[in-house]
Amino acid sequence: MIYKKFENKLEVYDKSQFNPEHILECGQVFCYEKQEDDYVVFPEDKFAKIVEQENCYQILTETPDYFENYFDLKTDYNQIKRELSSFEILKKPLKYGYGIRILKQNLFETLISFIISANNNIKRIKLILNNLRKAFENENKRKSFPSCAQLLSKDEQFFKMAGCGYRASYLYKVLRQIDEKTLENYQILDTKSLREKLINLAGVGPKVADCILLFGYGRGDVFPVDTWIKQMYNQFYQPLENREQIRNFLTAQFGKFSGFAQQYLFYYQRSFIKK
Repeated sequence: MIYKKFENKLEVYDKSQFNPEHILECGQVFCYEKQEDDYVVFPEDKFAKIVEQENCYQILTETPDYFENYFDLKTDYNQIKRELSSFEILKKPLKYGYGIRILKQNLFETLISFIISANNNIKRIKLILNNLRKAFENENKRKSFPSCAQLLSKDEQFFKMAGCGYRASYLYKVLRQIDEKTLENYQILDTKSLREKLINLAGVGPKVADCILLFGYGRGDVFPVDTWIKQMYNQFYQPLENREQIRNFLTAQFGKFSGFAQQYLFYYQRSFIKK
């Protein structure tokens, strides 16, 4: 991965490994907006604008170290794509979503975001999360994502007013089950044990747990199965309704690269096939 870090920006020259549309539109994150041809991202209390130049992408930010890690710029995705290219089913998705990178996201923000994402669409998820940010705008720098303590101070009605619907009760409960420090401490657990811990939390089912494992904890040996992945499996493998069985088959097939395979397949299935 060829890039340079400056005082107030990053410049990514290898466009074969970095495309903001692929990265931000592949279902892994909701703290972004598209502004004409550019993207802005605002995880936690940070902010960056991504602008395409002829020879690079510029990531304009006051915190280049943060976004160097956030976009996982030190990882060679060409090597990952070489490993996955041996699978026939991935040949087209790898070409279509060539610029995907799995982000390194804040654990607490990922937990709350994906509880809200259950049976929801991206436009509405982003609206709800922005409502949560706006509620604490006077306390936080910019529209920062609220802390566990801030959300813990609110009742269930607050989450309903933010648009969370039936998920309001899950959010109210999960904030009394877990905090940022506990989520960090879970890092030492193996993936199976960590998944069991997450599934015991309010509002966290198998798919949401796998999303938190992949997008928050960076566990590549998981494969979130949603409607699009189930559709792909039934199209290319065999008819099967049980999502846990689909997950187990796909993680056995792709191993430590399961999460990467999932992102390429999900983005291709949802974007290209939908078109």
